[in-house]
Amino acid sequence: MSVFPVSYLEKLQKQILASPYLSVNNLNRDFVDTQGFSIVFQRAGIPQVEERFPFLSPYLQRVLLPDCNAFYLNPLLLKQGSRVDPHIDRSLRSYCKTIDPPAWVSVLYLHLPTPLAGGSLILKSGKKQVGSILPQVNQLLYFQGNLTHAVTPLKSQGIRLSLVCEQYLLEAKALPEIPEFTLESRLLPRY
Repeated sequence: MSVFPVSYLEKLQKQILASPYLSVNNLNRDFVDTQGFSIVFQRAGIPQVEERFPFLSPYLQRVLLPDCNAFYLNPLLLKQGSRVDPHIDRSLRSYCKTIDPPAWVSVLYLHLPTPLAGGSLILKSGKKQVGSILPQVNQLLYFQGNLTHAVTPLKSQGIRLSLVCEQYLLEAKALPEIPEFTLESRLLPRY
């Protein structure tokens, strides 16, 4: 089932690929030969995200879960040979050291090579595999944030582009440690 009109998906893809923040991924070493950038925000920071990235507004309205209060959103671009090794998301840990995994992780697939070989999302609970998802363009999925997940090496030529959003339900004492809105990219100056 398609989540967004094709024209909006194409707009998202175009804006992300043209972003001045798109670079070698700022995520950890599990993201092998991938590109992206990250937007960190609290629910109160959504207007700032929409002001800086107006093209994300329909996406945010559709994808963000109402119970969640902190978010780590990143476009994830893989090319032939890229992969994501098994991990559990805790990307907000750089702001709050004792953070639990997100309540949910959402993934929207924007572009895939045709034909697609590799690039599957593998989900595990402990050592037991609980899912293997071959992505489809305009597919939106949610999985529990405490699941170990990976993306198999992309064998096709072309790109695999998705929007990944870690959605957290933080306790009141942890929420102030998370920026209301900030960007993370290797192309931004570090102070």
